[in-house]
Amino acid sequence: MLKFLLPLKVLNLKAFRTFGVALTPARLTPARLSPAHLSPARGSLPLPINYTVSVTNRCNARCKTCNIWRLYDDCDEEQPALRRSRSRSELSADEFARIFESVGKSAYWVTLSGGEPFLRSDLVEIYDALARHCSPNIVNIPTNATAPRLVERRVRELLEVKNKTKKGKSDLILNLSLDGVGSLHDEIRGVAGNFEKFVATYERLTALKQDFENPRLRVGVHTVVSNFNLDRLEEIYEFVQGLNPKPDSHIFEVAEERVELGTVGSGVTPDYRSFAAAFAPLRERIKRDYLKDPEADFLARVTQAFRLEYYRLLEKVLTERRQPIPCYAGFASCQISAYGDVWACCVRAEPLGNLRAGTADYDFAWVWRSRKADEIRASVRRGECCCPLANAAYTSMLCDFSALRRVLGRVVR
Repeated sequence: MLKFLLPLKVLNLKAFRTFGVALTPARLTPARLSPAHLSPARGSLPLPINYTVSVTNRCNARCKTCNIWRLYDDCDEEQPALRRSRSRSELSADEFARIFESVGKSAYWVTLSGGEPFLRSDLVEIYDALARHCSPNIVNIPTNATAPRLVERRVRELLEVKNKTKKGKSDLILNLSLDGVGSLHDEIRGVAGNFEKFVATYERLTALKQDFENPRLRVGVHTVVSNFNLDRLEEIYEFVQGLNPKPDSHIFEVAEERVELGTVGSGVTPDYRSFAAAFAPLRERIKRDYLKDPEADFLARVTQAFRLEYYRLLEKVLTERRQPIPCYAGFASCQISAYGDVWACCVRAEPLGNLRAGTADYDFAWVWRSRKADEIRASVRRGECCCPLANAAYTSMLCDFSALRRVLGRVVR
């Protein structure tokens, strides 16, 4: 049902961002909201459709493009108590369940991210709560593919939950990180043998499709483009195209300097001219291999069409340092940190509020409809920030008619 309601939800979000009004009434804001806390929009502000949920900051990789692993690793030997307290202060599965219950059916697309999500021993329990309370149409889980057996076992359990909760028509997408072929991948990811583990993880996950009837499991490859692999993109693409079976998608995303990842000022983001020169040979190949492939299903084609539009928008972001289309971070998309902070996006990582704070009591609407949230949304609307964050860009494209027209044009050609 949510798929059919999505156009109405998009119009609702567009109307609120543009005119400050909602076309359809939202569920009532709890009466305990005080005037000092409550947004002037009161209970009318629609909830987002795209949620990124960081289930943990733990990570067993040591990537050059991400420093999130330092959050715990740097205090491991000299300050073990601090490391333990940080890890234990992450949201529990029960806390996630309460948050998902408050989010309800507003969620269309949810990413369970990290750190490395599969390091959570209760990841399946978290997914179960998400499926029961939110019934999202798409759940995406990225992985660094360093633990093939663990990932296979947990994904098998996820698929069993998916069948048990009768969410068989939803899509579960696994994106495996690959930043180079052979030793280059190991060097960038900081893990010896990571490339071989990527191959083993890919083989195990694609084999799972045969073990479940209509699992709606999609296995993709995710490449972070940085100054460390800019000259090897064609080599990476050729290798991925040679995988058997072929992945459902191959995603290229530009390395971002994020507060969340501790990479602000790191210089990992390539300049656009260098990126454009390196990526140009791949544009037509992506169109041919995914958009025009008669064996590619509709979702795979739509995904790649959005990706191609994202690559087009990158030029203006990286060269002009402005939002090329209105940004809907804080309107249509958001991120929930492992500690319960709600952010408009993970690049700024400026809290709208905290879900486990006493007054919030795990109610997402409490934070989302606050005056503090309105202040951050106003900053986004004024264009006071810009970034190449792909996740937020997709919902922004969905809410921007000109961008959406270009995306749909690529699909039907």
